[in-house]
Amino acid sequence: MPTVDFPADRMLADIAAREWSFRRQHVVRELGAYVPLRGVLPNIDPASQAEKLAFWTSVLCELHELDADALSPTGREDRLVLRQQVEALRLSQVFRDYERPFNGSTSFWDDTAASIREEAFDSERKYRDAIGLMRDMPRYFDEAIANMQAGLARGFSQPAIILPAAIRTIEAVLAQALDDTDYFQPFRAFPQSVPVAVRDDLAQQASVAIADAVLPAYARLLVFMRDVYAAGAVTPIAATELPDGQAYYDAKVREFTTLDMQADDIYDLGLAEVETCSAQMLQAMRASGFDGTLPEFLAFLKNDPQFYPVSAQDLLMRAAWITKKVEAKLDRFFGLLPRRRFAIEPVPDSIAPTYPMGTGAPGLYLLNTHNLAARPLYILPVLTLHEAVPGHCFQMSLAAENDARPAFRSQTYAIAYGNAWALYCEKRLGVEMGIYETPYDLFGMWSLLTLRAVRMVVDVGVHAKGWDYDRARDYMTEKTGLPLPVIEAELKRYISWPGQALGYYLGMMAIERAREKAEKLLGPAFDIRAFHDRILALGPVPMTVVENSIDQMIAEQLDAQSKLA
Repeated sequence: MPTVDFPADRMLADIAAREWSFRRQHVVRELGAYVPLRGVLPNIDPASQAEKLAFWTSVLCELHELDADALSPTGREDRLVLRQQVEALRLSQVFRDYERPFNGSTSFWDDTAASIREEAFDSERKYRDAIGLMRDMPRYFDEAIANMQAGLARGFSQPAIILPAAIRTIEAVLAQALDDTDYFQPFRAFPQSVPVAVRDDLAQQASVAIADAVLPAYARLLVFMRDVYAAGAVTPIAATELPDGQAYYDAKVREFTTLDMQADDIYDLGLAEVETCSAQMLQAMRASGFDGTLPEFLAFLKNDPQFYPVSAQDLLMRAAWITKKVEAKLDRFFGLLPRRRFAIEPVPDSIAPTYPMGTGAPGLYLLNTHNLAARPLYILPVLTLHEAVPGHCFQMSLAAENDARPAFRSQTYAIAYGNAWALYCEKRLGVEMGIYETPYDLFGMWSLLTLRAVRMVVDVGVHAKGWDYDRARDYMTEKTGLPLPVIEAELKRYISWPGQALGYYLGMMAIERAREKAEKLLGPAFDIRAFHDRILALGPVPMTVVENSIDQMIAEQLDAQSKLA
């Protein structure tokens, strides 16, 4: 069959290439993904922010003018995905998110460290780029401070309640020895690709850059955060209390869910799902043989040493064992596996106190070993399924290796899609693979899933319904049974990152709906490996694209069956 030519697809590819090149040059982190290491940091001064707003506005105009009917089916899908990404980037400029360049989980200062921490140093050029980045940090930090001052002046800051923890992450970097910082880690050992003759010189240049540029930049930032930002930060915790707050929160709900849902509807759905998950928690508790109340069970879990690691190494090794149990069963559930493997490492000490329980990315599963009394082992199976395999490390590696997709679909990360997949791995695949071996493991799974349902209630409650901190914390404590340090860290994340946590559970429900529909309509012809491969081949897309793609898969298979009948 001759190939059909779609000139509009070439026009879309040109728009996408120009946008992608611009995006790579102007951000360190966007849409949940880090930009590959460069020798300089982007300009983030007001003129550069205006340039970004103008550029992304013009791109949206070009995408709007492109005739969707003239595109191929793949082109129409690409246009939808790119438009959603660019609209999120544009609205971030409209609301001037750059004036609040940190939250309870991420920050511009850790993004610079993470861009080095997450880079694969396999050439001399990357080491020189890292040195260039470090030398550029004073300018970059000063521009960020100026942006935060502008935010303070108009009442657009992070709430005061999250600042002590954020400030501690800056203090932690300054408390480290120079060669213990994330910035120096790549210079401790070099790959064979770096000539022996230049290694000592590169390490010396890195030491000088850290001493003369990196640490002074952090020191100035610390003074600003302690003396200026903390004194001027807003006290209300609701996003709707910020300038243009209602429109801001509505935009964040759309961005992070990728669905056309109202906050009130999400809140009501969350309340119902919390009760469903809570009932499953109680069922798992009863299956363990415990006949007391839930608070008594939680006290038992908190105080019995059998449920906690004896050391950081113990926690890391147990996580590694779980990943091997999962990997032994992958071929039953997936037709295509990623080529890239991943390491399991502890979260750096400088950010661990405010960091989530764990995070996964291509090549790296970071596990938080800080405060082992808040790291119950019955949480570890569900956490590993979510963050490592077949969750984030697995999914993101497959996306990056998919040469059939343009860069904006293979080299980015969508919070709704990525976490929808990871929650599906927890709830459906963890059970179907037999990873939860005890009732305590199942209790841990339902406890974390309850947390994700609770997020829908708490996020909307805090940002749109007037909930104060204590009410949100007490509700989370009552419903999840998680340790208080975990709850406090999670709540501060929701407060400081409006809407971000909403897409997880909603997206998981979309995948479950798609699977139930495929199983029902295809019957015995349903292939679980083909279903999973189809979703993972999409890359980071709005959840509507996931459901539409599965509908298309069902139609294709039914059509093929009818032709064989």
